[in-house]
Amino acid sequence: MLIGEKVILRTVKESDLPLLYDLLSTVYDKGDYWLIDIPDEPGFRRAFEKTGFWQEDFGRMILTDHDDNLLGEIFYSRVSDYRTGYEIGYQLFRPLSRGNGIMSEALRLFTNYLFMVLPIPRLQITVIQGNLPSRRVAEKCGYVYRGTLRNAVFHTGSYHDLELFDLLREEWQTFRLITSN
Repeated sequence: MLIGEKVILRTVKESDLPLLYDLLSTVYDKGDYWLIDIPDEPGFRRAFEKTGFWQEDFGRMILTDHDDNLLGEIFYSRVSDYRTGYEIGYQLFRPLSRGNGIMSEALRLFTNYLFMVLPIPRLQITVIQGNLPSRRVAEKCGYVYRGTLRNAVFHTGSYHDLELFDLLREEWQTFRLITSN
């Protein structure tokens, strides 16, 4: 469990599954930029039973407030077999949770955790071009814009560019020292 001032990150419990599935499959609150992917419920449950949503190539933590109310998720995944590091994705489930620093704190906690426990040289985040709130979260946590992947994702009926941000271990160590005060 990773505990911050505004948010707690923890792995998924079996008792979280019904609400988590509902929040992941409700497309109306996802916002303009989140990819609308509805998981099939039996597959979702099987994945949890098999791995607990925590394994070498993919790991999911949920975000809760200090009263254990489910706010969102953050996850890492292997980008490809030949690249080092992981990609991080995140979302807050309800519009009222957005814009008050919850995700910035969650990303900082998650980034620190991954760099402290995994022998990886880098982490990356991709953001649909135009998603300024997500871009600000990445930049606040030390991630740096590195380029644009053109027509990289199909979303809401058309192709969109993805902006690539990354953070190297060396940059994180410096950024972590600056932001830990």
